[in-house]
Amino acid sequence: MSLRGTVRCLTVGTLALAVLIGIAGPVVAVPPPPPNPSDSDINNSRGEANARAGEVGKLTNQLAEAEQRLSQLQDNVELKLEQANKAMVDMQTAEDEAGAAERAAQAARVESDAAAGAIERARTDLDKFVAGSYQQGSMIGSISAYMSAPNPADLLARAQLLNSVSGGQLNALEGMERAQTEKSNKDSLARKSLEIAQQKKDEAERAKHNADAAKSSAEQAQDAQESQNTRLEADKSSVEQKLYDAQSKVSGLQGQRQRYQDWLAQKQREEEAAARQAALNAAKPAKGGGGPSSGPPPSAPAGASIEAVIARALSKLGVPYAWGGGNGSGATRGIRDGGVADRFGDYKKIGFDCSGLMIYAFAGVMGLPHYSGYQYTAGRRVPLSQMRRGDMLFWGGYAGIHHVALYLGNGQMVEAPQSGSYVKVSSVRYGGIMPYATRLIG
Repeated sequence: MSLRGTVRCLTVGTLALAVLIGIAGPVVAVPPPPPNPSDSDINNSRGEANARAGEVGKLTNQLAEAEQRLSQLQDNVELKLEQANKAMVDMQTAEDEAGAAERAAQAARVESDAAAGAIERARTDLDKFVAGSYQQGSMIGSISAYMSAPNPADLLARAQLLNSVSGGQLNALEGMERAQTEKSNKDSLARKSLEIAQQKKDEAERAKHNADAAKSSAEQAQDAQESQNTRLEADKSSVEQKLYDAQSKVSGLQGQRQRYQDWLAQKQREEEAAARQAALNAAKPAKGGGGPSSGPPPSAPAGASIEAVIARALSKLGVPYAWGGGNGSGATRGIRDGGVADRFGDYKKIGFDCSGLMIYAFAGVMGLPHYSGYQYTAGRRVPLSQMRRGDMLFWGGYAGIHHVALYLGNGQMVEAPQSGSYVKVSSVRYGGIMPYATRLIG
């Protein structure tokens, strides 16, 4: 339609509206007509919108790739945190073994010292016997016992008596020496055990040092990736705003309304998520940052049934994540890691990490170690195709396990995800999941 035809139609429409207004009276307020852009303006705006859409698509792809790298780095950080957990468990075990070996060595030394004292007393008694026999001219213990015998029969009797007494002393001495040899062997074995235990402790400490160093490197990479994500998000937002402006020119009010509704729905979802997080933050105490101000959620009773285990885990929904937190009795204060967990203040929070939540849930079944890698081998492993309610699910790879959750059925699980989060129910994530679930019940 030409511009002249458009003006003519608008004029006729305006006159018709004027007639209607005259008939109906001033009840309806008619808005002025929108501007009528030329074909050239529309084509130019459409070209600009297409160019902006291309930029948004490119940045969206870059952001998706960056977010994937960030997710991989997050998995790496979780793996390093669990390796640090493993190193601490191994170090504690080595320290316990070293302590037991030290106590065994001390006991062996006490027994050896006692045996040496008994042997020394036996030697002293024998020396006194020989010296006394010689000084008194006794017929027992000196050559006079033989030379002064009045007849062969008396000589034989004295020889037998001398052999009996001396033989008894010598037998006692030999027994003491054997006891000393045995105790010396025990002492040597205890020292060897102590040496091995100390070696294990040193190895565990080196492993923890290496795990901490690797974790620090992963955290630095994650920080750099987060910065890149922030820049990409800012660029994407800027181009999206330009695209919005260009599309508004092309689509008119209807397109603008549709885009606003799309944005409003997304904004509403974001606000709902923020409200949930704000509610959780508001439930935390003003000091300590550990748990809800009204105290921790009520604990379900410990039991050996699947439902008892699940009830205990679900009773802790909303409790903050705290690295290193959680035991069989409930949430505990987190510990320092020198990195991500510290930046989120985990060491000031009362909560659970992923393996700590499993320790609490299965407290009525068995005592689990505070390391997801050991929890993976704590029960019977079944293929994921056969997993059922109450099984433990794990995530990791060739380098080890870095996360564990409790399967609820119907594609749902309860977990303590990561620092800054809280115990919650999530859909099962199959990216990076281990091929087997671990079953402790049934």
